[in-house]
Amino acid sequence: MKREAYLYKRAEDNKVNCYLCNHNCVIADSRFGLCGVRENKEGILYSNVYAELAVACVDPIEKKPLYHFYPGSRSYSIATVGCNFKCSFCQNWQISQRSSDGLKSDSDVMPLDVVLAAKKNNCKSISYTYTEPTVFFEYAYDTAKIVKKEGLYNIFVSNGYMSYQAIDMIAPYLDAANIDLKSFSEDFYIKNCKAHLRPVLDSIKYMKESGIWIEITTLIIPGENDSEEELTEIANFIASVGVEIPWHISRFHPDYKFLRREPTPVETLIKARSIAKRAGLRYVYLGNIEEDNNSYCYNCSKPVIERNGFGVPLNHLNNNICPYCGVLIAGIF
Repeated sequence: MKREAYLYKRAEDNKVNCYLCNHNCVIADSRFGLCGVRENKEGILYSNVYAELAVACVDPIEKKPLYHFYPGSRSYSIATVGCNFKCSFCQNWQISQRSSDGLKSDSDVMPLDVVLAAKKNNCKSISYTYTEPTVFFEYAYDTAKIVKKEGLYNIFVSNGYMSYQAIDMIAPYLDAANIDLKSFSEDFYIKNCKAHLRPVLDSIKYMKESGIWIEITTLIIPGENDSEEELTEIANFIASVGVEIPWHISRFHPDYKFLRREPTPVETLIKARSIAKRAGLRYVYLGNIEEDNNSYCYNCSKPVIERNGFGVPLNHLNNNICPYCGVLIAGIF
């Protein structure tokens, strides 16, 4: 269904200026923004995906991935079509790269319906994920307000390209976010995502300053962002924002326009983890491989959260405290 958008201003000749993300689109009458889902009709900007769910499912929180936010809990995951990035390696391209033009669902799933479904499925949180939540911001925002009233939690899984205005609006309701830091190269972002690096770095810092629990994911793609220099730059940046921020280093598998690329060698991920540890990061996890992804105390190296795949059979923490040496483990447990 159509819904008037937030964060825009009317301009001359029925154009609108959209301030939702850092593309800052100027959208002519009867045209869409780069996201493909926000449309200008006679000087009014509409979201065309309000209550138009493309995905709704129950996930373990570890799948987001979030390892330091209520581990072992379930999260009700929702998405609409659309994205403000054009990543050549997108693993959800069937919905993220689809426009809302001509989209019409059989029934609308209103924000209250989402919350009731989450509670029915014993979910502790709702995750706005699989596509970029910024592009269905109105739907996410209205849902998030109800979520907080019902005592649940809100999570964004995001590319980090939202504007400061959008962050300021959602921050009172947003509890956690996993941000994709896809590279530390402006050229990579321009070539592979049709976006820029600096706004992502700024958003990571601003979201942390806003009190949102942050974890970061980087998909390592051979020949694109896997050099020791770039991995070091990413690790040093994360450490500069907070050594307690978990970094999820994920293995690339061929998809979308990168079908002829080889999967990331496991050795590259291990190298990245070593680089992260040298930079002082306390919590580093390898994704998309069969790997021990327990959480270890950074001080005594004992396992404080034990994982089996996406399951958490044992959590040894007591009020964030390591039971073996008494230091504080960062996270919301």
